[in-house]
Amino acid sequence: MTAAPALPDSPFDLPPERDAKRDPRLIADDEAFFARLTAHLAASAERLERERAATLLRDEDAGEEAMERDREVRRLNAELSLLRRYGRDLCLGRAVAADGTITYIGRAGITGGDGERLLVDWRSPAAEPFFAATLRDPRGLVSRRRYRWHGDRIVDYWDEELVPGAGGASPALDDQSAFISGLGADRSSRMRDVLGTIQADQDAIIRSATSGTLVVDGGPGTGKTVVALHRTAYLMFADPGVRRRGVLVIGPSHRYLDYVADVLPDLGEEGVRMCTLRDLVPEGATAVAEADAETRRLKASGALEAAVLAAVAGYEQPPRHPVPVATPWGQTVVTASDWADLFAAPEPGATHNEARTQIWDELVDLVADRLEDPEPELLREVLRTGEVGRTFRRAWPLLDPVGVVADLLGFPDHLRRCAPALGDDAVAALTRTDPRAWTVADLPALDLARHRIGDPDRERVERRRRAQLAAQRETMSRVVDDLIAGDDSDLLLSTMLRGADAQESLIDDAGFAALPPDELAGPFSHVVVDEAQELTDAEWGMVLRRVPGRSLTVVGDRAQARDGFPESWEERLARVGLTRVALAPLSVNYRTPREVMAEAEPAIRAALPDANVPESIRSSGLPVRRIRPDEVAATLERWLAEHESGVACVIGDPGHPASPRVAVLTPESAKGLEFDLVVLVRPDAWGEGIAGAVDRYVAMTRSTRELVIAA
Repeated sequence: MTAAPALPDSPFDLPPERDAKRDPRLIADDEAFFARLTAHLAASAERLERERAATLLRDEDAGEEAMERDREVRRLNAELSLLRRYGRDLCLGRAVAADGTITYIGRAGITGGDGERLLVDWRSPAAEPFFAATLRDPRGLVSRRRYRWHGDRIVDYWDEELVPGAGGASPALDDQSAFISGLGADRSSRMRDVLGTIQADQDAIIRSATSGTLVVDGGPGTGKTVVALHRTAYLMFADPGVRRRGVLVIGPSHRYLDYVADVLPDLGEEGVRMCTLRDLVPEGATAVAEADAETRRLKASGALEAAVLAAVAGYEQPPRHPVPVATPWGQTVVTASDWADLFAAPEPGATHNEARTQIWDELVDLVADRLEDPEPELLREVLRTGEVGRTFRRAWPLLDPVGVVADLLGFPDHLRRCAPALGDDAVAALTRTDPRAWTVADLPALDLARHRIGDPDRERVERRRRAQLAAQRETMSRVVDDLIAGDDSDLLLSTMLRGADAQESLIDDAGFAALPPDELAGPFSHVVVDEAQELTDAEWGMVLRRVPGRSLTVVGDRAQARDGFPESWEERLARVGLTRVALAPLSVNYRTPREVMAEAEPAIRAALPDANVPESIRSSGLPVRRIRPDEVAATLERWLAEHESGVACVIGDPGHPASPRVAVLTPESAKGLEFDLVVLVRPDAWGEGIAGAVDRYVAMTRSTRELVIAA
């Protein structure tokens, strides 16, 4: 039997086994709706292209008008990007209310030219019943329909009856197939689009309040990452301040970031920064693992960060003696009291090097006020080369944050002075012969040093900017003099240029020296942390420095912590300074088949009897298989030959060749990922205790269909 041909311009392209769903009585409303939507989207794309072209032609080179133009271009680009990425498959499904009203739910809100609301944005309050309705609480709906798209064609759809009898005898009625069949679909190198099948428990978390820290806690396959990323898109929709101030997503690995890279763009959100903890500091690119367990423990506790703060404070001591100042404009004295006031002048939150510039400016102003009409730039140079400049540089030197950390790691006596509470054994564990041989455990201290000290190049760039500004002012002054000398008009308009405000307005500083911004330094409005159970206290410091408002979505599973997690989430986060914490548990495993969980559960409970193991809701029908290690290659070859799509993963055999459809990973690097087939190689040799048990548990639960153990 062959499928009936799709109607002209129809979105329905159902396979033969779904032919009954092509009944015109079932899809007539949808056919009419999608015809209107298709026409409107085509017209919208043409309109947006015209608006974008006209906006780009606006002649605005600087100022607020140029910023407004650029904002408008970004908005138009985002709308066009969504329309290019999707067409009528912007539609996720429809909800039918008790009065018969049909509401179509979309990835974005779409309003027709006549004001008709074609699609309701999935994040809006009007769309909430579509996701939240259950048989127990239908939220005013009698049914909902979810579509499965392939390109711009619907290849299947399912109706869920929320009020008994409302769906009649429709062949599309199926409460679970839309979701269950999606769970069993082939995986790829990117996370699948699951917005259309978000479940009520997940939706409740996605729409939760923004204040404080929300912990999304759940075992493997519960959709923690899906919830966190969709919550990010929801917050950016519901709170304009979140979008304006930015969101940062911190993941466990670059493979993970690549895997989830399409999720937010698919939801219409293009501007979210994504990184790993290593990416937060330049040294993270080459840092190696900390080999010694005690050194790792000490650095994880934050001991090194406390020493960094003490070291910097030691470089900020005001002189206790007066310093005479001799200049061509007279003499004065900077007293010990003056020094104390100057060193207390920096703005709150200023870095060491920023404060240094502020103090120096205040010092120059203080001396200038005590002299007879000095020339500002020349006075600055006189002070810089004189005794007062030398005294200032000794009392508040320009610091290199990397050098400050290296000094602590390279000189035991210096570390002991900055951290007197450390014993000799701790000092010996923290110091090393090559202080710049950076390890992953050093990254939090390097990050803190950068945030506390600032960029040492800032002062050099500022001096260059001052010189450029002074040169342009001098040039502009000569130009104004020439204009006035040649102005023979009655109004003498050129004399207006003598005003300081007028001359300043003629100076263009667009090309002046400037440091490139650190786009990961923050502050951010909201931060998402995935696999958060692995973060040490020191690493939490790296996160919290970037989100002063303490608005976070924390994603994790205590049973997947390699170093153990004996506390509650509330206790753990309170220790690092997060006190407004709400817990959102997920207990249903939507990903891992029952056959695999039957093998994985005893593996983790042997080490963690109280592990929060989620309940799987589906079966793959494939038992866990055991093979010899020398059969791994043949097993994969056979699987690839039998499956035209889908991805596999080998865990525990770094020498196995990788390919586009076969990843080769460690248990740690596999975290957060999922594969159709997972092959574990000699898992019993991965270690003992909690770390070994967690590695085996994590590796097993990456499978969405089949698990093979080579032992």
